[in-house]
Amino acid sequence: MTNEEIIKAIEEMSVGDLAKLVKALEEKFGVSAAAPVAVAAVAAAPAADSKGAAKAEEKTSFNVLLKEAGDKKLQVIKVVREITNLGLKEAKDLVDKAGAPDAIIKQNATKEEADQIKAKLEEAGAVVELK
Repeated sequence: MTNEEIIKAIEEMSVGDLAKLVKALEEKFGVSAAAPVAVAAVAAAPAADSKGAAKAEEKTSFNVLLKEAGDKKLQVIKVVREITNLGLKEAKDLVDKAGAPDAIIKQNATKEEADQIKAKLEEAGAVVELK
């Protein structure tokens, strides 16, 4: 399998399947994905200009995080299933993790897509954050 085929397969995976893959890789190779994420966050920090101020760049991709499920948890689970194509158990598990840093409903969404997802989830009673 070529690198391109592997990348394409990963791109087509749901959030739940990606989480399972990361966990399996961590267990198989005895590593943690947390360290590279911290390094990536530092590397992604905006560069300072000659006056020391951070350069403003418009963000083009967003992660949709579930902060709270709210009072209508069942409705939120239904919306999460619709958005992510997860099974009932996986969607419930994701909603149960609301507020956790890995309670990501959608990664690398466009601004428009992230706003639509946020609106659907908020309509169902959830509290959502875009990062």
